Amino acid sequence: MDNIFDIKNLNLWYGSKHALQGINLRINKQSVVALIGPSGCGKSTFLRCLNRMNDLIVNCHIEGSILFNKVNVNSERYDEINLRKKVGMVFQRPNPFPMSIYENVIYGPKCQGITNKKRLDELVESSLKKAALWEDVKDRLNSSALGLSGGQQQRLCIARAIAMEPDVILMDEPTSALDPIATAKIEKLIIELKANYTIIIVTHSMQQAARISDYTAFFLMGELIEYDKTDIIFANPKNKKTEDYITGRFG
Repeated sequence: MDNIFDIKNLNLWYGSKHALQGINLRINKQSVVALIGPSGCGKSTFLRCLNRMNDLIVNCHIEGSILFNKVNVNSERYDEINLRKKVGMVFQRPNPFPMSIYENVIYGPKCQGITNKKRLDELVESSLKKAALWEDVKDRLNSSALGLSGGQQQRLCIARAIAMEPDVILMDEPTSALDPIATAKIEKLIIELKANYTIIIVTHSMQQAARISDYTAFFLMGELIEYDKTDIIFANPKNKKTEDYITGRFG
């Protein structure tokens, strides 16, 4: 299977704090990868490296290479705006813009210069359908997105990412602010989306990682301790630290 990301000797510092230490990782296309580990272990920091969100942080220094479709995105010549079109992001708390549902979905495409009304209408419908939200909102597209439930808002944020026609969707604990029913809908959606996208998800829930991911990466104190198929990580981990974390001995 083809790699979409090939990360080689990735190191990151916040000032003098060495937050990621020598990360090597390959991520396959059209797979779901879960990043697990205790709070502060580097998993969200690693996630933000993949679309260069850490560029926005003062005193952040990165070394190593992140090959995305075989091109190093850490090169100064690489356009981070183009990268974020291809590597979308969904955050921990739903963050719809204070505008209509329709305007939320077309915000990115319009910023990219798409103005054709028919094309935008098609993007809205296809993105909302892929995010399993179309049936809920098709009769109120001009209503405020802030009137949606938390789970619907998060699916709208996923639709907003899909509208940019990315290859990868990054998700940073996308269900941590949601109730169990909304969480189940997002998990079902993630499994459906991997037919067309690579999904990399940070989760504090090992049960969630076991349910939805194909591969799991276990981070601890800035290091990647183990990365393998999810069923192997949970049933037969090779590293004692992984086993201790999964069995609840720490974390």
